[in-house]
Amino acid sequence: MSSTAPIQLLSTLGVVGVLEEVLPRLGFEVAPIFEPTKKLMERIAAGERGDAVILTSDAVEELLESGVLAAGSRIDFARSHVGMAVAKGAPRPDISTVETFRQTLLAARTVGYSRAGASGIFFAGLLERMGIASEINAKATIIPAGFTGQLLLDGKVELAVQQVSELMAVPGIDLIGRLPQEIQPDTVFSGAVFPGRRPDAARFLAALAAPALAAVYAEKGLEPL
Repeated sequence: MSSTAPIQLLSTLGVVGVLEEVLPRLGFEVAPIFEPTKKLMERIAAGERGDAVILTSDAVEELLESGVLAAGSRIDFARSHVGMAVAKGAPRPDISTVETFRQTLLAARTVGYSRAGASGIFFAGLLERMGIASEINAKATIIPAGFTGQLLLDGKVELAVQQVSELMAVPGIDLIGRLPQEIQPDTVFSGAVFPGRRPDAARFLAALAAPALAAVYAEKGLEPL
């Protein structure tokens, strides 16, 4: 591939905010495709390739073990947390403990989450573990992919659940905060390159992991590593 062509990046939605902020100043021309990790894994399984990926660490490890990604190329960027948001100016319910979080969900008229995103898959399982899946799903709007915060802007739901970084990527909504630590998933966003691809893809990922960018990750709702 010509080194003058953009770096083809397959990236999770969880780092959209970071990439929008830093890409103009890193000195690399990048053509990103943003989708949930699950959707990108399906595309890769069907044969799609790029120069580099940013996915959950579990997905990156799976692709490294199968030889789809280049051995030794993994770079960890940040830890993500699942949170909840409401419409701008709406009451901010208490989600500080597992029990108040549970009661907030049960009391809500409508809840939105994503079917394909890592947070949505986690949240669906959490509802099952908490024993309230049938009650919440009966009033939930579950989008195939994308930002659940948009449902708040459109007035379709009262509460939106997603990665904090993804909620913060939607202007005009209010982030309540993270779910209680006891029920948080351990989600890390990592990058790696496809074997035999252009060498500047690895340099691009290394630049994204530079300590100087830690403040940007934190500002966008992620915990830099």
